[in-house]
Amino acid sequence: MGLFSGLFRARDAPQNRTSGSAYSFFLGNSTSGKRVNERTSMQMTAVYSCVRILSEAVAGLPLHFYRYTDNGGKEKAADHPLYFLLHDEPNPEMTSFVFRETLMTHLLLWGNAYAQIIRNGKGEVIGLYPLMPDRMGVERDSKGQLYYEYTVSMEDAPTVKGSTVILPPTEVLHIPGLGFDGLVGYSPIAMAKNAIGMAIACEEYGAKFFANGAQPSGVLEHPGTIKDPTRVRESWQSTFGGSHNANKVAVLEEGMKYTPISISPEQAQFLETRKFQINEIARIFRVPPHMVGDLEKSSFSNIEQQSLEFVKYTLDPWVSRWEQSMARSLLTAEEKKKYFVKFNVDGLLRGDYQSRMNGYAVGRQNGWMSANDIRELENLDRIPEEAGGDLYLINGNMMPLSMSGAAYQKGKEEPNEDEEVLELEESEEPGNGGGGAHPGTERHHRGR
Repeated sequence: MGLFSGLFRARDAPQNRTSGSAYSFFLGNSTSGKRVNERTSMQMTAVYSCVRILSEAVAGLPLHFYRYTDNGGKEKAADHPLYFLLHDEPNPEMTSFVFRETLMTHLLLWGNAYAQIIRNGKGEVIGLYPLMPDRMGVERDSKGQLYYEYTVSMEDAPTVKGSTVILPPTEVLHIPGLGFDGLVGYSPIAMAKNAIGMAIACEEYGAKFFANGAQPSGVLEHPGTIKDPTRVRESWQSTFGGSHNANKVAVLEEGMKYTPISISPEQAQFLETRKFQINEIARIFRVPPHMVGDLEKSSFSNIEQQSLEFVKYTLDPWVSRWEQSMARSLLTAEEKKKYFVKFNVDGLLRGDYQSRMNGYAVGRQNGWMSANDIRELENLDRIPEEAGGDLYLINGNMMPLSMSGAAYQKGKEEPNEDEEVLELEESEEPGNGGGGAHPGTERHHRGR
């Protein structure tokens, strides 16, 4: 009855584990027959390139710890202990770059990244240490509360012979990837193991093809009976097999005949298949093909746009996962109201020099950027405040929209009393007694 009771268990009964905490490969085999897991997949150049590009991109972004100011702005909270841990050294054994690169690699391969949080007696975070995802399990106790179960081995400490450590959520920084329950992420390698397995099979086929002298396999036909066929096969393989024996001339004796039975790599579209699998793996990690070396559909006009899309659609979701997970695990409820963690991706969105200068000119002329604002973005020294480095300027020929047409609101003004009157001298016509004004005399008025 125990077997059937497990099959017909009520769906609303609580369980002491999450749905994705203990998932694993079914022997790691794919449809192509190749074993695929997180470590074997890294032997594929496309997988290695995608993981390296994303992990180094996240690790190389400036990471700062900010506090909210009273006027609604923000400033760097360099006096907070978390600023040094996140920006410089999360622990005495590694830098911030290596720490984030390691966790991002775990996140891309296993779908989860874990780090143990070390606190002092005051509850302040004083260290962060990476934990291997394949030895971590996320479970629930009898009250439905989450806890983390980590298996310790000799690799962690020589004095430990293997045991299980129970960690509460307050002591674990967990960054989950895409998953089904919102608590545990699923490995992209596990989800796409057939595509990666096919790429591994293609690569292995190509390696064996050149190892066999770039010749397809075939059959040696003999008109009679061979007493020792194994010896003939080994002699043929040692003489003509391998890339170092390629292009040798084969001499067949006793009426032997060689008949190939395999199709050529061109007929099997070997190169096209390998190229497609590279794009398939790049699609899994949402990396533009030109970043993994495929420039077939890239040009000077669209490669910059592809790089911007990489930041917007690939890096931004990962960065948001990092920021929100660190704020949730490292900050208390009161600190979340005052502090926040922020990656700076502006450096990846920078255009060329001419485009940046044109943008700075627009911001400077319209009064929303000062000279020091621009110099900080270009990593230049600040201009002293007394020299006008913090001034916000605007063109003098601009006025508020509400003041347009103000000169015509009161009608035409009366001429002033102190006007200068320019008169043409009276022209004396012959025969005229002189002194009289010419009827064509004109007067022109011009205000001072």
